[in-house]
Amino acid sequence: MSKWDVRFLRLAHEVAKWSKDRSTRVGAVIVGEDRTPGPYGYNGFPRYVNDEREERHTRPEKYSWTEHAERNAIYNAARVGMALKGCTIYVTHIPCVDCTRAIIQVGMRQIIVDESCLADGGFKERWGEHEKTTKEMLAESGVELSFVTVPAGNEDD
Repeated sequence: MSKWDVRFLRLAHEVAKWSKDRSTRVGAVIVGEDRTPGPYGYNGFPRYVNDEREERHTRPEKYSWTEHAERNAIYNAARVGMALKGCTIYVTHIPCVDCTRAIIQVGMRQIIVDESCLADGGFKERWGEHEKTTKEMLAESGVELSFVTVPAGNEDD
């Protein structure tokens, strides 16, 4: 764990606060090889889609309306023409299989996840079945997955 990993995971947590999801707020920050932070994303509805309609926030309906933080960050990179090959993505929660495929396909080399997500029972219950497949795909594709503990407070290391 480096102070940079902690800083970028804290940034991902800050971005996650922008999500209007009623159960789990997820944030993602993509960082270049030179540690320059780039596009970010949080789980939420697509641009210009009304996220105030309550029925769209109820399971299973919300799954049709919500985009995940990791893919939102990737789409934000596409909007500005940024190539992601070799980048690292910092996320507050372990990616689902759909986001994992996207991360692999754009050429990112590493995923760094806040380890505290493993203790989130509700998240684990909803997405736990994805974890095994996610880890298997990452191992086969050579994308590194790391878990980092983010200390409480403002300490960096």
